[in-house]
Amino acid sequence: MEYSADDIAVATSLQLLAYLYASIATFWTYDYACSLHEEWKFLVRSRWTKVKALYIITRYLPFGLITMYLCLNFTLNESPNKCRTLINIYSSFCQISLICSECIFVLRTYVLWNNNRVVLVGMLSAIFAVIVTSTSIRFTAVATSYVTTSAVPGILGCYWSMSSTRYFISFILLFVFQLVLVSLTLVRVIQSWRLAKGHLHDILLKHNIYYYVCGLFLSAVNFLVPILLSDSAYYTVLEDFQVFILAILATRMHLYLWHVDRDVHGSDALICISMSDMSFTNPNRTV
Repeated sequence: MEYSADDIAVATSLQLLAYLYASIATFWTYDYACSLHEEWKFLVRSRWTKVKALYIITRYLPFGLITMYLCLNFTLNESPNKCRTLINIYSSFCQISLICSECIFVLRTYVLWNNNRVVLVGMLSAIFAVIVTSTSIRFTAVATSYVTTSAVPGILGCYWSMSSTRYFISFILLFVFQLVLVSLTLVRVIQSWRLAKGHLHDILLKHNIYYYVCGLFLSAVNFLVPILLSDSAYYTVLEDFQVFILAILATRMHLYLWHVDRDVHGSDALICISMSDMSFTNPNRTV
């Protein structure tokens, strides 16, 4: 059979998407395997708290995302309704994972500000507005989008394309929120630098500023790249990559802080430490 140029373009896009998502899944699995030993220590030895539950959701929810990716890209989805159902499920997972990752950064910023209630209320109000707006925009865009499958036999998978630019407003809101977190953290960095009079690079590392900046950069990329690229088939890959990276950054930051606090207190005091709550008994101490 002869196929049109559009059919061949769709088949090529589906194949490339399958390769990209397979690469993301491999990257996530490799990262998990590399940190499995330290993570197992944290899961077994840290006490159960709400923050630990948040960590577990943030860390293991992407495995559900991987399953959805593989179903979307490596199974035969002849029915657009079936494809749209899978898209709605994985969109829900994406939204929950993104919220949990940002909540960990909010808690970290709250601790850096010595558990300041005003800062916490401000950040929670901002993230609530971002969540409500982003969720409504996202699922409205999914409902009004069109699902594409391949007319070429042997090409599996499907993808959805947005016909409205309103979908990318959520990335602007996320960028602004992350910019606020970076600004709050930089204020604490400058204050600590003036008091300690040490190397600025060391203080930046201590305050985990590079975790924040990486998330800010990914939000900017997710907003700018769709403006430069005409093929909407690859927009969701950037968003999904950001979801994975934010989950890695948030959980790695929390895992690192827990191990640092454990080394400071010693293994005998492991049950009594409060690092798993991201709060400290001494408000002047910053880790």
